[in-house]
Amino acid sequence: MTTVDTGTRLSPKQRKAIVAGTIGNTVEWVDWALYSIFAKIIAVEFFPGGDETVALLSTLAVFAVGFVMRPIGAAVLGAYADRHGRKKGLTLTVGLMAGASFVIALTPSYGAIGVLAPVILLVARLLQGFSAGGEFGSSSAFLVESAARGRRAFAGSWQQVSVGGGVLIASLLGTIATSTLDDQALHDWGWRVAFVLGGLLGLIGLWLRISVEETDSFTKTAASRKVNPLKAMVKEHPGAALRVAGITIAGTLTYYIWVNYLPTYANITTGIPLSQALLSQTLCLVVFVVLLPFAGLVSDKLGRKVTLGVFAGGFVVLSWPMLHLLDNSFLSVFLVQLTGMLFLLGYSANCAVIMAEQFPPEVRATGIALPYALAVALFGGTAPYVTTWLNEIGQRDLLWLYVSGSALISLVVYLTMPETKDKEFD
Repeated sequence: MTTVDTGTRLSPKQRKAIVAGTIGNTVEWVDWALYSIFAKIIAVEFFPGGDETVALLSTLAVFAVGFVMRPIGAAVLGAYADRHGRKKGLTLTVGLMAGASFVIALTPSYGAIGVLAPVILLVARLLQGFSAGGEFGSSSAFLVESAARGRRAFAGSWQQVSVGGGVLIASLLGTIATSTLDDQALHDWGWRVAFVLGGLLGLIGLWLRISVEETDSFTKTAASRKVNPLKAMVKEHPGAALRVAGITIAGTLTYYIWVNYLPTYANITTGIPLSQALLSQTLCLVVFVVLLPFAGLVSDKLGRKVTLGVFAGGFVVLSWPMLHLLDNSFLSVFLVQLTGMLFLLGYSANCAVIMAEQFPPEVRATGIALPYALAVALFGGTAPYVTTWLNEIGQRDLLWLYVSGSALISLVVYLTMPETKDKEFD
């Protein structure tokens, strides 16, 4: 079992748990991120030809529908992790994600099997959404419960290091594929190889998760757990659940625009080659991932409210200049993406720990997963579709209002919530 420490030093077992949890989560998010990176190619392969914009919007609609399953996965898999353990929950989620990636990679195109192609794609993305819904709560609870008291944000930041690392690997795969293959090879088989590699990495994650030990927080309360975690969350912790949703709104919207979709958005709106936009994303993600643990240490020192407030306040003030500076030069895309990611550090370093600190162990995975998944489905999953739609109807300039408004909502939540840095934690 991992040992809970009251100080700031991590024991060898705690370090091992964090490493295993991080690597396992990384490879799962490779599978999830590949879809948005290859969205334009998937649009051509899985939907009827004729209108590229309609095909892309259809692809992004499938992306958004995948998020509909996240609250369902959060409720089912979060409760499973609260009843049967973080380890079992994490093992199940990575297996589902990897299997769906193999399905996407092997599904024939629309030209080969007609309407069955988008139907199979939709089912695979629903399965991935179900898996992702349970992943965040289980992995956040596992990492934070594995930490010393004074290093909870540092440990929790590795959840987002792993997400960023997964997107980075997916972005790197996209950069290599688009830079080394011609259009014909890329559409015929190149993008499929990326999904196969993502599925194989998922199997590695499955093996790592089987090898880790359960957390003390779960083990100490497992024998006495008779409550339904979902029912207990709704009846006993409604304020905490609403707070998690409010914490998430700005974070998920800005994350899916700046970290996941900006290369495709820049390519569509400015005409910059996708390979250059993906290179910018890859470089920015390296900086983002490297700085995340340090941002976690800052949160452990200064508190959750200060670091979250800097994130949200930055997007309230700077959304307009950042989005209006975006043009078809590599430097422009790089600076806009890097600036956004630097502010995102304040959210990503804190989201796992601040949500975990809202709930007791018996409902923690469910309490994190369900309200988070609902907010992600409403604001994160729809972000690529909304940004593309606004551009298509000639209202691209309204995007900054959408971003600033969401950041303002979350800023109010951050400023009014209690500080939890020194809260007792089971």
